[in-house]
Amino acid sequence: MSENARSPQSPDASGERLKELSSAPIGKILWKYSLPAVVGTVVMALYNIIDSIVIGHAIDDPNVVAGIAVTFPVQNLGTAFGMLIGAGAATRISIVLGQKDHHRAAVILGNSVQLTILIGVLYTTAFAIFLEPLLRLFGASEASMPYAKEFLTWVLPGMVLMNLTFSYNNVMRASGYPGKAMWTNMIGAGLNSILAPLFLFGFKWGIKGAAIATDISMVVTAFFVMSHFFKKSSTLHFERGTFKFNWRVIGSILYIGMSPFLINVAGSCINAVVNTSLLKYGGDDAIAAVVVFNRFVTIFVFVVIGICQGMQPILGYNYGARKYDRLFRTLKLAALTAVCFTTAGSIIGATNAEMIAKLFMQDPDQIKCAVNCLHITTVGFWMVGFQIVSTNYFQSLGMATKSIFLSLTRQVIFMIPALLILPPFYGLNGVWACFPIGDFLSTIVAGFMLAWQIKHIKKNEISLSKA
Repeated sequence: MSENARSPQSPDASGERLKELSSAPIGKILWKYSLPAVVGTVVMALYNIIDSIVIGHAIDDPNVVAGIAVTFPVQNLGTAFGMLIGAGAATRISIVLGQKDHHRAAVILGNSVQLTILIGVLYTTAFAIFLEPLLRLFGASEASMPYAKEFLTWVLPGMVLMNLTFSYNNVMRASGYPGKAMWTNMIGAGLNSILAPLFLFGFKWGIKGAAIATDISMVVTAFFVMSHFFKKSSTLHFERGTFKFNWRVIGSILYIGMSPFLINVAGSCINAVVNTSLLKYGGDDAIAAVVVFNRFVTIFVFVVIGICQGMQPILGYNYGARKYDRLFRTLKLAALTAVCFTTAGSIIGATNAEMIAKLFMQDPDQIKCAVNCLHITTVGFWMVGFQIVSTNYFQSLGMATKSIFLSLTRQVIFMIPALLILPPFYGLNGVWACFPIGDFLSTIVAGFMLAWQIKHIKKNEISLSKA
């Protein structure tokens, strides 16, 4: 019996699943990988959207919406630690699979899972100890603090499972299972959409009911994802001898994962500055209004993230295989599609602001504030699709430094100075105006960097062909 016949995980056998990444038509393969990713990420977005809608209507207190708002940055920090490992692992695995190195991919998988669990236990413990100071940092007032504290107290235990679910869902997709990765998120969000209303309206558990529903959903989806990697029939699975810490592998994972990590950390930091400004110039109503904006644009941002997740294994594999023409055509199609979606979001947000606000809140003053927020903040949102795709392009190629820089331009380099300058002159509208300003300036920077990088790769390709 040949070696290939004996070893289902051998390059020849598993290569059949991965071969299409370097040979199938770009439109077809991007559609195949992005559609399940888009469905999965949008369904994933429904976790928090469903919680926000159900809580906003189940609990008759306008302060509850603001309470939920200040928990988002804390949850984003947890997501950041998960992506530090998971996103770096998915990118590295795509590249080494393109180089036909299956054993190295298994080593990356074994090391990354252990790191995810270790870091998850550490940060959830720290969050639990410093929960109240964290919430005050992110804009909790005396009125909103009880709701925020209760929600996070119950949701914290499930955050490590959330990291395992979402991070290794990406690894599952990168190793050739886009459809199965989609079902992971659909199972979790479907379960959460049933349990959250049941616990709040049926059992009358209050805000903790939404958190418990999320925890249960995470238990189920984490089991579904991790069981995939225990099956020897999977293209990439756990193997003996791959769990010993390899510091070179860990360094490469952290280097690439640093970009999405910093994006989420920067998002949490900017939320702290934004929420502090909102509390100063508009009170809890303004903080509640930003929930509406964040939850609305989340749908479109997650569509773009899904496109990027579908794009990532194609870019990584073809970059590893030096098939640069396919690389550029994938990038162009992904960027065009992403901009179409964020443009739609910009138009819908501007023309249907009141209807969107009423989905999440009942108080007339909060609704009025949210409508004004949407009218201003969505002005530049149409450009966000290009900026996200550009950042993910560099991450997918393992160019972490460039990806990190781009990830910081919008939220740190441009928005924080704008938040310090505009609100003293224009009040609450000055806070809202910082969003489109950040969108516009970061998109310009992304365009210049992307054009330079493409020119650089083409120049090197010509040099190699002449050598």
